Amino acid sequence: MTHIVVLGSTNMDLVTYVEKAPQRGETVTGRQFRTIPGGKGANQAIAAARAGATVSMIGAVGTDTYGTRLRSTLEHSGVETDLLRTIDGPSGTAHIVVDDDGGNAIVVIPGANGTVDHLVPGDEGLIASADTLLLQLEIPMPAVVAGARTARAHGVRTIFTPAPAQPLPPELLAATDLLVANEYEAVTLTDETDTVDAATALLEKVPAVVVTLGAAGSLYLARDAEPLAVGAPQVTAVDSTGAGDTFVGALAVALGEERPIREALAWAATAAALSVQRPGASASMPYRSEIEARYSS
Repeated sequence: MTHIVVLGSTNMDLVTYVEKAPQRGETVTGRQFRTIPGGKGANQAIAAARAGATVSMIGAVGTDTYGTRLRSTLEHSGVETDLLRTIDGPSGTAHIVVDDDGGNAIVVIPGANGTVDHLVPGDEGLIASADTLLLQLEIPMPAVVAGARTARAHGVRTIFTPAPAQPLPPELLAATDLLVANEYEAVTLTDETDTVDAATALLEKVPAVVVTLGAAGSLYLARDAEPLAVGAPQVTAVDSTGAGDTFVGALAVALGEERPIREALAWAATAAALSVQRPGASASMPYRSEIEARYSS
């Protein structure tokens, strides 16, 4: 069984469901409010664990009730949390508005995640023991860079999600094996307007790139291979929150199992397609048996 370590955020998602998201200065009436454990790091950890990997989480939660629930949710999903720190103060939160088309807008308050700005004793050994390290950008950049450097030093594959999109230090890109971005992130990071051009520009900085295209699937570019476009199952989206993290978690599992890249991308797209048919982020993520059943069909 492949071993994946996730260095990243844990947030409590505060989700409001509305017919149409409000414009600036506008007030609308929502129909439902839910608190759902999330955060890009925790989401990817849960997605990978449900997809069949052994998963360990490095990050931080607060001493509030959200922190207790976040840790419990990770553990219940099979994620090992021995190196998930508890920091005095509030946990991270994400304030999410989901409209009837399944689209979302998100404001993240870092909370305890903001304290994860370096590796602590035990982190390096855990990363060194992994097959794959997953990284995102909802914790301070110094910790992300330190994690990537540690993985590179120990020959561990690094899969990096550049979200929220921001300028990336060259040392982080130099230690990245696979960069997985959505269309918005890809064009924002490169100032290109075309997705293929953006992916090509990113390929100058990392060995391989995946750009996720929502319902259209994904685009894969690598320096030693021809470009590859892989479709996704056609479904009706209820809530796209966490779909990208589901894709990354499942993709990490598939690559850890040494599946061919086309199959790995299709398998990950199947997992993401299942997730968007349910509300919430971590709550929507499918188990391996569900992914296999849908993929086989």
